[in-house]
Amino acid sequence: MNFAANCQAAVDALGAIRIVPVLVLNDVDSGLKMCEVLAECGLPAAEITFRTTAAEAVIKAASTRFPELYLGAGTVLNVRDLHRAFDAGARFAVAPGFNPTVVKEAVVNGFAFAPGVCTPSEAEQAMEFGCRFLKFFPAEASGGVNFIKSLIAPYKHLGVRFMPTGGITTANVAEYLAIKEIVAVGGTWLGKSSDIESGNWDAIRSAVRGAVELANAR
Repeated sequence: MNFAANCQAAVDALGAIRIVPVLVLNDVDSGLKMCEVLAECGLPAAEITFRTTAAEAVIKAASTRFPELYLGAGTVLNVRDLHRAFDAGARFAVAPGFNPTVVKEAVVNGFAFAPGVCTPSEAEQAMEFGCRFLKFFPAEASGGVNFIKSLIAPYKHLGVRFMPTGGITTANVAEYLAIKEIVAVGGTWLGKSSDIESGNWDAIRSAVRGAVELANAR
């Protein structure tokens, strides 16, 4: 499939899941354990960020062991990491900002990629490359629900879809998910590094189950 078709496939898949845990993982073992918890608790997706050296290895191992999970890569800031992510088995990738060099590479290779935007100008630049799946970041710091509603308004007729991340919590997630053009949200409150590092898996399971309930309450 081409870029547009693969992005639409990501939109369809993530739209059925609604909340995507955003994970910063420092080693493969804890990454696999986190993915096991997601599969066990019924939240079959994750964005594994390239903020650590373990990200590529975690995606590769987890995509093999948990094929039912829709795994993506986050914080993809350059062409090298874009290829590393998809070679490892990522199904989609996102970035905090709009980098035309990375977007061009994603388009040429047909990778499902959502660049980050937080202004109309950035959204229009991304759409000029054919992007209709965009990350809205940082969501709350940029103005939250009211801002993204205003950002969406001029582009509704173009079929653009958004995945907001940054500052979204259990307290405001329902407001975001109520917006038709929002496919899913990035759940930065799920799989906190402190809980993973301390092995507090009961707390993580509880948070994941709560997220599943929120995702299904629509």
